[in-house]
Amino acid sequence: MSEYLVDIQNERLSFFTPAGEVKSLNDVSLTVREGEVLGIVGESGSGKSVTAYSLMGLTAHPGRLIGGDLYFNGHHINVMTEREMRKMRGNEVSIIFQDPMTSLNPVYTVGNQIMEAILLHTDKNKKQAHERAKELLQLVGINEPEKRLKQYPHELSGGMRQRVMIAIALACEPKLLIADEPTTALDVTIQAQILELMTELKKKLGMAIILITHDLGVVAGMCDRIAVMYAGKVVETGTTDDIFYHPSHEYTKGLLQSVPNLNDQEHKKLVPIEGQPVDMLNPPAGCPFAPRCHSCMKICLKAMPEYTDLGNDHHSACWLLDKAKFEKEVQA
Repeated sequence: MSEYLVDIQNERLSFFTPAGEVKSLNDVSLTVREGEVLGIVGESGSGKSVTAYSLMGLTAHPGRLIGGDLYFNGHHINVMTEREMRKMRGNEVSIIFQDPMTSLNPVYTVGNQIMEAILLHTDKNKKQAHERAKELLQLVGINEPEKRLKQYPHELSGGMRQRVMIAIALACEPKLLIADEPTTALDVTIQAQILELMTELKKKLGMAIILITHDLGVVAGMCDRIAVMYAGKVVETGTTDDIFYHPSHEYTKGLLQSVPNLNDQEHKKLVPIEGQPVDMLNPPAGCPFAPRCHSCMKICLKAMPEYTDLGNDHHSACWLLDKAKFEKEVQA
């Protein structure tokens, strides 16, 4: 039995389009322990959502898994049938999408949609499912649950709709909750409430969470570990403290420099990451960040670096770390 709830090993996933093969994921390896919160950060198109969706067997056509192994809660995802996947989804792993308005069915009441998940995955009858739905709305902090169960999605505010989505996701008390940018469509005060709610529920139910976001402020307050993705590859992983206070990959440093710091005494200019994201139809032979990196060396353009173990479960794929190590050895 693996010590990890989620264990993704060397995953390669491509989308086969008329323009060619889009190499969406390139040798991605990630792990999540029970009860742990992993944040996956990176710019749009870096492969964050694709990684999480593949874990649930939700890769959209024409995407296809072409290499690697995915394990979740004792299941080998690669060899599971669609019927087995359906049984697992909602029951053992659930997902909250970015925009609740497009995730909820506008012609069914909120109660109907929560009860559907309960009736599908448990042996409860309609009356018991109704009671459980009411209980879930109370759990996610919605007042007057009996009234809300009879309402339609358009009658609720954005924050309330996202709470309903969380209630549906938690209907069967899954071991893993995937939150795909759950606060992007909400205003700042509601964002804070939703994140606080997720933290409380994690403590109460003991589930693991994979939080996908491009907002570093969100991961700082909520995650135990962070994986930084760029161009379909995990470039750095480590504890939240290591990533924020001891970043070792140039892309991670770039992300942190582009975030405003309220503690700065003087007004500093934000430093953007210059250049364009990689064309995934023709990814470079070497490090995908090399064309945008200020410290790029010749070898960065030619070969992909191996992961360097920096201790305390902190790993980074950067040739500069090998260079620093080599220079230390020469001096010694």
